[in-house]
Amino acid sequence: MNAMIAKLDPKSLVADPVKAAIRAVPRHQFLPDVGLVAPSDPSPAYLIDKTENPDAWWDAAYGQHSVVTQLDDGNTPLTAIEGDYTSSASAPSTVADLLDQLDIEPGMRVLEIGTGTGWTAALLSHLVGDQGEVTSIEVDQAVAEQAAKNVGEAGYSPRLLVGDGALGCADRAPHDRVHVTCGIRRIPYAWVEQCRPGAVIVLPWQPGYGIHHALRLEVQADGTAVGRVTGFASYMWMRAQRPAPYEDPTGGETRRYWSALDPRALDDLSAGADLAIAALTELKSSTSSGVDGDGEYWRMFVGDPDEPRSWATATWRPGSAKHAVQQVGERPVWDEVLRAYAAWVGWGEPSWRDFGITVTSEGQRIWLNQPDNVLGRQEV
Repeated sequence: MNAMIAKLDPKSLVADPVKAAIRAVPRHQFLPDVGLVAPSDPSPAYLIDKTENPDAWWDAAYGQHSVVTQLDDGNTPLTAIEGDYTSSASAPSTVADLLDQLDIEPGMRVLEIGTGTGWTAALLSHLVGDQGEVTSIEVDQAVAEQAAKNVGEAGYSPRLLVGDGALGCADRAPHDRVHVTCGIRRIPYAWVEQCRPGAVIVLPWQPGYGIHHALRLEVQADGTAVGRVTGFASYMWMRAQRPAPYEDPTGGETRRYWSALDPRALDDLSAGADLAIAALTELKSSTSSGVDGDGEYWRMFVGDPDEPRSWATATWRPGSAKHAVQQVGERPVWDEVLRAYAAWVGWGEPSWRDFGITVTSEGQRIWLNQPDNVLGRQEV
């Protein structure tokens, strides 16, 4: 336990109450006997089984990686290893960081979005103490039932609900803190509306392009929430906000051409560039690599998360001076990425620390340096 805490906080930045909570609420009590360890580096995922290899299981319980507890919303067994990760015990360092940013005090009323294994609900319960109140919402019935068992056996009693966390929990409002454990692209205003002025919302903000971010918002007296990007945090998507699967063209516009730009350059950008491109295009990105009929390849994909018929790919191959670009649909998404990147360079290449967001009843606005310097999607 102490070794895990030392590794998750090597610079001693996490507050003592959070460390005390992690010591008091053992992570192993919230892990299944069979799990899937998902390293953050390129290493492949691997199974752990408490019965067959208890040493490896205990190492994972107090290691630094997330442990996946569900694939494909429960439709694929963990032993298959391959599938979409849809529930997990998050990496301890990320859990500690987000809890630290919440700045919880005893007696507070806390809303958690995404119960998962129940570990963070128990940690929150320890932090607020007997006079506080924790409500945690989980969308998946089976996950919620197991979490309730885990939390009860650990000796805590938060209020656990099954439902859509995007709606918040109005009957337990006003909340002092909102803790989010799933990836969010658009921040539901219900969370802001159900908080008191001065409340704090901490969440994994995943605008889509490039890496994902941690965001800390403070609720204002006028009913808005304002905050800055505070670091990095990558979680599984909130189910209601998962991007739609992309479609092959069926008679729509398709453009194919060659580009001298190595697409890998647009994947290896700073986090500030990622945020600028996300703000100006509202696109998502992903990468893949492998071997096909033409040999080895590395491919970047960008697409409109709300329009599955508008997307583009750019493919690098070894030894090639030109790279194939394909754009599908009416929206020229690859051209927009290039234009947004040029805009970021023109601004002097600002850091991720310079970006923030304001949430109102009308939606969210991404800004640079100051809340009045709002960035918006730019048409090519």
